[in-house]
Amino acid sequence: MGTQRLRRRLVKHLVEQDALHDDRWAEAFRSVPRHVFLPRFFLPSGDGWTAMDSGDPGWLEHVYSPEVLVTQLDDDPSRWAEARRGPVPGTPTSSSSMPAIMAIMLEELRVQDGQRVLEVGTGTGYNAGLLSHRCGSGQVSTVDIDADLVAAAREHLQACGYAPSCAVGDGALGFPAGVLFDRVLCTASVSTIPPAWLEQTVPGGLVVTTLNRPLGAGLVRLVAGEGAKGTGRVLARDGRFMPLRAHRRPEPAPLPVPDDSAWRPTRLPMSLLVKPKHRFEFFASLELPDVHPVREAPSSGTSVILTRADPGPVALTHPDGSWVRCRKAGGTFEVAQGGPRALWDLAERAYVLWESLGKPERDRFGLTVDGPHQEFWLDEPDGLRWPLAA
Repeated sequence: MGTQRLRRRLVKHLVEQDALHDDRWAEAFRSVPRHVFLPRFFLPSGDGWTAMDSGDPGWLEHVYSPEVLVTQLDDDPSRWAEARRGPVPGTPTSSSSMPAIMAIMLEELRVQDGQRVLEVGTGTGYNAGLLSHRCGSGQVSTVDIDADLVAAAREHLQACGYAPSCAVGDGALGFPAGVLFDRVLCTASVSTIPPAWLEQTVPGGLVVTTLNRPLGAGLVRLVAGEGAKGTGRVLARDGRFMPLRAHRRPEPAPLPVPDDSAWRPTRLPMSLLVKPKHRFEFFASLELPDVHPVREAPSSGTSVILTRADPGPVALTHPDGSWVRCRKAGGTFEVAQGGPRALWDLAERAYVLWESLGKPERDRFGLTVDGPHQEFWLDEPDGLRWPLAA
């Protein structure tokens, strides 16, 4: 199947998934050849990763699939060569995101003709290519902390006829040249909104990013004010990205193995707190800051940060050593908890409060940023408030 037909098929899928509505962005996805930006990538293989090259069978089908494609492990370019010899373990540190998430973010940017756009997180360069097609290369700047990624992205962009300004630097500091932008789009996630983004956005301009939160992550859009101030909303359409390097979270400590007497019944399944499709997840994140969902091995107590869908059991941990495990016993759910705070008691109280507030979904929440002072609020800025925890 030719690449043009594959691109048309991808756009059809994005439209059917309700991720793509704007004809200008649909034309960008139909025109920009994603395969140029993905000559190689990693594919899941058991508990590890194998490497796929452009000459391998099925390469193009993977490139134009609706899935995220991992392009780097452990910040180490040499891992790809190792994975060509057989599956390797590793933590994804760069990827070409799901096209649906990219489409959602690009539309939420509400870009208009003639506006200058900054992309934070160059990655493969594909998203910068979409922006360049829509806005014109001269209106687009992109920055990434990884010099190897930027060099490869620049080559891919040039091969497609695009020449946005590409820079190496800490994306949290914005673009090194100090230009003002009408729109800032971060294709990585952040624990708090970097003040430099608002400072480099013209008043009234928009900043769209995803939040790196162990629970309640997702998209926010801010309207820039003067200096490092901005106010905006949590968006109903969800999207989640890998964090900027400085915003990564440490691996959790091993979980204790509770004895039989530690378990008690609960009416809340763990899925209500940890799955984004459930409306309670975002509110739970506000009431339980810094609580991490982890994938666990019940017999050993080992755990890893939950980064993608997994059929295994999920537990909750907190940096202070508090933890929760949940299991199904017959037709009911049971939990065991430990550490200095009773996390599941807090979760149950949060659920009662959420019900009393009318079960608010994520788009009823907003965000106010004034430099380092950043907080969420319900319905209005003077409503119920919660700090945006780092």
